[in-house]
Amino acid sequence: MRRALAILGCTLAVAGASGAAAAPPTPAPETRGRALYGQSCATCHGQNGEGSPRGPNLENSGAAAADFQLSTGRMPLPHPGAASERRQPAFGPRDIDALTAYIASLGHGPAIPVVSRGDLQEGREIFVSTCAACHSGSLAGGTLSSGQAAPPLLASTPTQIAEAIRLGPGAMPSFPRGVISDAQVNAIATYVTSLRPQLDHGGAPLGGFGPVPEGAVAWVFGLGLLALFIRLIGKRAP
Repeated sequence: MRRALAILGCTLAVAGASGAAAAPPTPAPETRGRALYGQSCATCHGQNGEGSPRGPNLENSGAAAADFQLSTGRMPLPHPGAASERRQPAFGPRDIDALTAYIASLGHGPAIPVVSRGDLQEGREIFVSTCAACHSGSLAGGTLSSGQAAPPLLASTPTQIAEAIRLGPGAMPSFPRGVISDAQVNAIATYVTSLRPQLDHGGAPLGGFGPVPEGAVAWVFGLGLLALFIRLIGKRAP
């Protein structure tokens, strides 16, 4: 009996090991990223990131640029000729990480910045003196010369803010460590993200236009209900 049980136990163990061995291994991020790159990026940026008439060379763009463009939905473009602007990301976080790892492996570009909490007051001072002229004090963005625009920052994460400062995407200049230190980048990111609760005044956002249209809608809706109520009362009066 004991021998039979031992044989049965060995059989189950072997079967379990065989089942575990049969499970397909999870591909490395770079392997997954290469496949995604071939499907969604190679047409414009070349099979190995060498670039083409449709898109720039990515060989030394680095992880920071890849993460910024993918996490903000600026890339891939929905169609050729579309504006590079913030959209809903085309990929989930794991696929963004995989694509970023693959693109980073193509060369020696900048890594993703590590952001921590900074000095709030210092961040405000730097933002007002350096950033507000383009992005506005309310983070709503603004129009620049030559038909360009500074994007709003309301949805930006601390990492995306740091990436933009270091990379200078679009019309924005880049700010190396000799101009803005890592501690100052942390301060700016802390200040920008601290403004979000203050910008939410409650109620329906109505596109983020602020309290004036919200008040107008409230008056129109309220007066409409009041007029309807008076009309109903008038019909019931003898």
